[in-house]
Amino acid sequence: MELNVEILKKMARAIATTTDKEIGCDDCFEFVDIFVESQLQGKNPAEAMPLVEAHLNRCANCHEEFEALLVAIKATTDNNH
Repeated sequence: MELNVEILKKMARAIATTTDKEIGCDDCFEFVDIFVESQLQGKNPAEAMPLVEAHLNRCANCHEEFEALLVAIKATTDNNH
């Protein structure tokens, strides 16, 4: 089995950004809608929810969910104005 350099880079980045307090995907998913709403309201959700922010920065799957929700809510909001 050959090691993939990109996978190794991602793993090293994940290890380097690990902190004492973290949340998993389930917890992140529970709060991602609030995170998105805060961002759309012009607030700084990273300040209020640093664990969600940290998880979104480390987890590509959750980040994709966040981006999709952000786009969907923006589209809905833009169409209602």
